[in-house]
Amino acid sequence: MKRKKIIWFLRIVASSILLQTLFFKFSGAEESVYIFSKLGMEPYGRIGSGIVELIAATLILIPKTTWMGALLACGIMTGAILSHLFILGIAVENDGGLLFVLALIVLLSCIELINLSRNNFFNPLKTK
Repeated sequence: MKRKKIIWFLRIVASSILLQTLFFKFSGAEESVYIFSKLGMEPYGRIGSGIVELIAATLILIPKTTWMGALLACGIMTGAILSHLFILGIAVENDGGLLFVLALIVLLSCIELINLSRNNFFNPLKTK
């Protein structure tokens, strides 16, 4: 019972952060446009990453596909973290490093979801 609560907590944390950022990406918010312009990926990278994040968040919330969404989100967040470290800087447009910290939270949550779902790699349609 405790394990299920932890898994649901991690699912909700990762998915809510991923879904919350979609508004900014899809609406063309100034900070989002700035980030992807600096990365040389505006507008296609912004919209494309938003679509992939939506898919990851949806997969995370479905128990049978949580590990797939978590794996996808780990890839996305690794790219985001590396972008912050090598191109953007930790703090972007005076956000105090909030986007960087949110990416770390999603990455760590998804790593733990993968760890807790490791048996599903060998039997992908089975859930506990």
